[in-house]
Amino acid sequence: MAGPRLTMDEARAWLAQARKAAASEPKAELEITAEGGDSALTRFANNGIHQNVAESSVAISVRAQVGKRTARAATHRLDERGVAAATARAIALARAQTDDPELLAMAEPEATTPVNRWDEATAAITPAERAAAAGAMVEAAKSHGLTAAGICATHCSAVAIVNTRGVEAYYASTGAEYSVTALGESSSGWAKASSPRWGDLDPRAGARMAVQKALASARPREIEPGKYTVILEPAAVLDLIGFLVWDFGALPVLDQRSFLSDRVGKKVFGDNVSIRDDVFHPLQSGMPFDGEGVPRQKVTLVERGWVKNLVYARQSAAQWNEKHTTGERARATGHGFGLPNEYGEAPVNVVIEGGTTPLEQQIAGTERGILVTRLWYIREVDPYQKILTGMTRDGTFLIENGKLAGGVRNLRFNQSMVEMLNQVEALGPAVRASGEESFDMVVPAMKVREFSFTEVTKF
Repeated sequence: MAGPRLTMDEARAWLAQARKAAASEPKAELEITAEGGDSALTRFANNGIHQNVAESSVAISVRAQVGKRTARAATHRLDERGVAAATARAIALARAQTDDPELLAMAEPEATTPVNRWDEATAAITPAERAAAAGAMVEAAKSHGLTAAGICATHCSAVAIVNTRGVEAYYASTGAEYSVTALGESSSGWAKASSPRWGDLDPRAGARMAVQKALASARPREIEPGKYTVILEPAAVLDLIGFLVWDFGALPVLDQRSFLSDRVGKKVFGDNVSIRDDVFHPLQSGMPFDGEGVPRQKVTLVERGWVKNLVYARQSAAQWNEKHTTGERARATGHGFGLPNEYGEAPVNVVIEGGTTPLEQQIAGTERGILVTRLWYIREVDPYQKILTGMTRDGTFLIENGKLAGGVRNLRFNQSMVEMLNQVEALGPAVRASGEESFDMVVPAMKVREFSFTEVTKF
């Protein structure tokens, strides 16, 4: 890998070419979104590397807006003819649309607070270095008679958004992650971590943790389903909260498809629950502007259980103000997706405020409960109460008298997130966490009373 595969100068040149191609439609507004990068993945299973893949790509999309109509066309052909063809397609598609009376003119330029998540060492990681990390994880499992599977991945990328009203937004970043599962005859353990910087990661330590969980949960016993005090490790918290945060967009609330549709400004969760969207948090990743190039703001979503704010795209802020003529005026918070889209906006840099009770202390203070490493196959049952169902996986333990008393067979849960976040007894320090069913967040381990398990699985 090397530096970013696209520059702001290239984005400006593509916009100039699009302008030239749109000369026959002088009233059309144009927006270019360019994305480029290098990514590489080393995959291992059965205690050996079986795949190494790498990809390099640059693509652009042209959004044309003609009056109250807009459409987008994408291309990997980056010469002048390719840009012209994409521009012509976007204009033709826009003309074919019906008017959208709520469509705004394209965004105007605003100053963006920069974030630096580019790391030269991560951009320069080689296949040999990823293979060495994979080898260390495999060795940790083999030395205990276990089988390892997982990945090491790195990437560097850049995004540029420019439009004919003068918006110029650019963000380059690097990233790295590993995931490892240690498999035994009757149990498994898992660990995963990510960071913008490869040097922040310790795959060996992750593998040791996965091995420890697999060994400690061997020969799991079966326990009766029911309501238990549960301690959710950060990855489990993340994958549950991932089903909640999409409802904090203004458009889902306006459309009455959010569980917050009549709860904004009300106390919904317990006093110890505070959530914000904060792209500037030192453990976060992500670009400091949205899909239209609007600067992203730090937004308090929940404060001590009270739903304080939503996030807004430009269009949903205008719709909100049209519907709510009294009270504080909504404004775009820089959380919109590229237009056109049906989703509106969402918080994507979620931070749950942590507490001062580390995981070990939470376990020590539990007379009887269950420790959950991670969850999977999560599905929504009731969108208004946010009832989710899913299963535990890769390290589920019974807690008795403040100690881990061995592994238990995995359990299916059926739990309202609204209820759960009113039953939080303790929070650990917030950490950057990675799961499998949601984007990375900064979240704490969480001790919850009366978490509902409905049945035992067969493994």
